[in-house]
Amino acid sequence: MNIPFRMDAKFCSFFNYSKTFVAILLAILLSVPTLVSAQDSTATAAAAPAGGGDAAKGESIFKNNCAQCHAPTDERVVGPGLKGASSRHDFAWLSKWVRNSSAMIASGDEYAVKIYNEYSKAQMTSFPNLSDDDIKAIFAYVDQASAAPAAAAAGAAPAGGAAAGDAKGGAPSDLFVIVLVALVVVMVLVLGVLLVIVSLLSKAVKGGGAETEAAAGEGFGGLLKRITVDPAIRSATLWIFVLLVLKSTLDGAFNVGVQQGYAPKQPISFSHKLHAGEYKIDCNYCHTGVNRGKSAHIPSANICMNCHGVIKKESPEIQKIYTSIENNQPIEWVRVHNLPDLAYFNHAQHVNVGGLECQNCHGEVEKMEVIQQRSSLTMGWCIDCHRKTEVNTKDNQYYDKLVQLHASESKEALKVADIGGLECSKCHY
Repeated sequence: MNIPFRMDAKFCSFFNYSKTFVAILLAILLSVPTLVSAQDSTATAAAAPAGGGDAAKGESIFKNNCAQCHAPTDERVVGPGLKGASSRHDFAWLSKWVRNSSAMIASGDEYAVKIYNEYSKAQMTSFPNLSDDDIKAIFAYVDQASAAPAAAAAGAAPAGGAAAGDAKGGAPSDLFVIVLVALVVVMVLVLGVLLVIVSLLSKAVKGGGAETEAAAGEGFGGLLKRITVDPAIRSATLWIFVLLVLKSTLDGAFNVGVQQGYAPKQPISFSHKLHAGEYKIDCNYCHTGVNRGKSAHIPSANICMNCHGVIKKESPEIQKIYTSIENNQPIEWVRVHNLPDLAYFNHAQHVNVGGLECQNCHGEVEKMEVIQQRSSLTMGWCIDCHRKTEVNTKDNQYYDKLVQLHASESKEALKVADIGGLECSKCHY
């Protein structure tokens, strides 16, 4: 007759442990918005420009005039990195240096002479036409750009930092992953507690007697001990671990040869954002083969000279092109987008017939300072495009018969997949 009493004890124990774990879950969940908000605040504060200049305006001026020789970080390009320049010198010194560095060197300014000698007496281009506001804007941009990597190193996301991950919608932050793992661990513990409680209650119903009453009051330590020795829980944990390892292995295998996000350093600093974005130079002007054949072609030095024979001739980066021509040696550009030899791809077919824009495969190139691979370029990615893309059959008699045959069997629009776009021989010789 005392079985109901033992069941009440087990239910009390169940509710006590349940309340504890629910409280832990709620505390973690409630802390997530606060922590994420704090993270965003840190990133915003770290990205704030110093000096009061217009950083957006400064970015444009910097990239048009300074980026060929200087980086906004402490990285050395042709000249020194500009990180911290506004804190090392007052504005009066910086404005004199930007407008006429030669005069400062000639006057014997100690730091100006030191920089001049340190960088092999390379003469910096003078910019007498830049106003005070322009120079303030440049260094405001430098302060902002150099603060972003520091914020990222401290665990905060840098301003505008969705560049490499925007093709995937942005990668989760480290904080999110930690919270997610913590929630999984807590849920596993809760599951273990419930399994033990069910086991205890089953024994109570079957008349477990004094053993079950002792188990009810053994405390949290004893409960954890029971969880760790329970064969069902140990087996479930082992299987979960095996499945996670298997998934990680398969993910790694599928990513072999995939270079999404690849952005190598090129022998000459070339900005697609400046040329294709701000100056709106047509991609076909430089990549001359895109309408005519399999390859889009990397532009030759002669194409560069069509403009730079008279524009910015004094730039050290442009001088590299002159050197290449004088030595009759091609510029060794690093290829970014690669397909395996077993796959065939024709630019002309996709651009002329398919009517695709460069951005369909290469991403928003006009916004890239350094070119990078945005799409995975895997077989699955190509096949998915062929399944979704409608064939442009307007005013093209080649497709008239195909359209009639397709219309007699389906009400769907004619897709690339319907005209052999999924056949192996289309892409594999």
